[in-house]
Amino acid sequence: MKPVGVLLAAGNSTRFGGNKLTHLLDSGDTIGLRSGRHLISELDECIAVVRNTDIELGDDLSQLGFKTVIQPNPEAGMGNSLSRAIQASKGADGWIISLADMPWIKSETLRLVIASVYGGAPVTAPVYHGKRGHPVGFNKRFRDELLALDGDTGARTLLCAHAELIQLIDVDDPGILHDVDTLDDLNI
Repeated sequence: MKPVGVLLAAGNSTRFGGNKLTHLLDSGDTIGLRSGRHLISELDECIAVVRNTDIELGDDLSQLGFKTVIQPNPEAGMGNSLSRAIQASKGADGWIISLADMPWIKSETLRLVIASVYGGAPVTAPVYHGKRGHPVGFNKRFRDELLALDGDTGARTLLCAHAELIQLIDVDDPGILHDVDTLDDLNI
């Protein structure tokens, strides 16, 4: 069984000045939908965690084939959202964790991370010019630790605690490092 894709889309967009995930890109997609399209095109099963106030994005992602999980308390942080996604994917062999504000990750990068997790790597992350980026893959060994996450750091604490287990994949993909936090971040 392939890993389950997880799209974290419940952030508050405080530095953007509005909901960045619904901001229209030149391609005609919103930031959140473009990120979602990339992930679901590579995986059979995907879950999106969206804010309880972001019904339109949740509906749009559902139409793409995502199972949507509502985050009633976005202030609880990325770790809490990730834990909710893991809870919603009982029986998964692993997870590919992708951030909805990173719409420029190449499909080839996603395929490499998926193949690594599918092949049994405990933790996988892409690297561009020596910098680790997203998406990050975890195999089912980390289920309990992922379920215990809370707060703003997401899975960063797990990555630090298990650094020796991370299989790094060199990629030619600057999109793994490029998230959208402000309007200026759209100028790539």
